[in-house]
Amino acid sequence: MILTMNNVEKSFDGIQVLQDLSMHVNQEEIVCMIGPSGCGKSTLLNIISGLTGPSKGQVINNSSNISYCFQEDRLLPWKNVYENIDIVNQACDKKTCLDLIDKVGLKGFEGYYPQELSGGMRQRCSIARAFNYEADLLLMDEPFKSLDYTLRLDMIQHLLKLWESTKKSIVFVTHEIDEALLLGDRILLLTNRPTKVSEVFQIKKDKYKRRLTDYQLVKIRNEIVQLLQGDRDSNLIKKSYPEGAC
Repeated sequence: MILTMNNVEKSFDGIQVLQDLSMHVNQEEIVCMIGPSGCGKSTLLNIISGLTGPSKGQVINNSSNISYCFQEDRLLPWKNVYENIDIVNQACDKKTCLDLIDKVGLKGFEGYYPQELSGGMRQRCSIARAFNYEADLLLMDEPFKSLDYTLRLDMIQHLLKLWESTKKSIVFVTHEIDEALLLGDRILLLTNRPTKVSEVFQIKKDKYKRRLTDYQLVKIRNEIVQLLQGDRDSNLIKKSYPEGAC
């Protein structure tokens, strides 16, 4: 395993965000995490990356390095596509960098600057840069959030091409169930705050052959929707009826 988290808890100013959360990530595995807005998914990524520590629990990180892909592309505006990707890995040769550019569909745009690119193209450049960084664990925090549905499906294919060539372990945070179904080897469903893992879904079908209409994916999708709906309703009841009121 490249990452193990045992009974992790995290609080901020007396508010508990994570509670008794346990999970693991295997080598060359894509783990997708889905949960309600504000449940602490970004906090969890920050703990994995070492940007912050847990209040309690154990984090065992066996990765040599961690790469981080944010919701925003965070490209350097004074550098072109090639330079933005190349800058994170000085040992990267030109052929490797150009191959990454090709895999994300930016061939021919190597010399373009961020302000000359569309939002989707900028995000593709950002993802290629994250893969170019010498790391065996990649954290992705809703990287397709600002894109429309069709473009998201296109980005998933680009991401799979990059993963096939590098086999990095990936922790992928998303609100979109379809993204998780198409990308994940496993899907972790998170509860409302204080957050823990409520369910784990294993998807064995080849990522390159998946269709959202596949029976297994439809079944898992329905289960996730029902569980998220139940968690939301339960949370609404807690807010509407304080303890002892019923």
